[in-house]
Amino acid sequence: MAMTQTSGALIRAEDVAKQYRSGGRDLTVLSEVNLAVDPGEFIAIVGPSGSGKTTLLGLLAGLDLPSTGRIVVEDRDLASLTEDERAEFRIRRLGFVFQTFHLLPTLTARENVLVPLEIRGAPRGERESRARELLVRVGLEDRAHHYPAQLSGGEKQRVALARAFANDPAILLADEPTGNLDEETGGEVVDLIERLNREMGTTLVLVTHDPALAGRADRIVRLGHGRIVETEAARSVRG
Repeated sequence: MAMTQTSGALIRAEDVAKQYRSGGRDLTVLSEVNLAVDPGEFIAIVGPSGSGKTTLLGLLAGLDLPSTGRIVVEDRDLASLTEDERAEFRIRRLGFVFQTFHLLPTLTARENVLVPLEIRGAPRGERESRARELLVRVGLEDRAHHYPAQLSGGEKQRVALARAFANDPAILLADEPTGNLDEETGGEVVDLIERLNREMGTTLVLVTHDPALAGRADRIVRLGHGRIVETEAARSVRG
């Protein structure tokens, strides 16, 4: 499946709404959301619990589809793709980082990084060299053969970052990536995310409750009651 960007924003949410059926009635989680993200941009999505942040991130990933409106990525409406095509889009074009790491406990750090490369069907030599390269870039080459239980929280998140960048994604989606880390370790992880973002040209959309982390983005998008209530530039110069 070819998904190529021709011009303009890399990601667009157009009049997006999302409802779920709950207790015999429709619960509106998102309403009239319009958002455009440019290639290489770093966007922080903030707002109180229940404001729809994680729901919006899931829609941008094609993990779910909007009730109304469109999510357009690289000039393709995700609703126009089959489930298999959306899965292929995710493995080839997206990277994910989560608060709880989601590492496979029975695999070593190296083996966890290999997983998306194996799913994509990369040749064995390419898989091995790419995993080794990424573990070096996140400073964990000496922990490659350690299992998640043998790693600190910060090390686990570094492995998760290496795995997220394995297929050189156009877009990295991160949901509270520092939520389970102390302030110092969280800062180190964000430094690493930003460095990889700059070096690899990846577009970054990050959900966070941390105002200091949000302030490092190019732009902050504030959600409230399922709507975008404010958008502001967070900084004018990349750090």
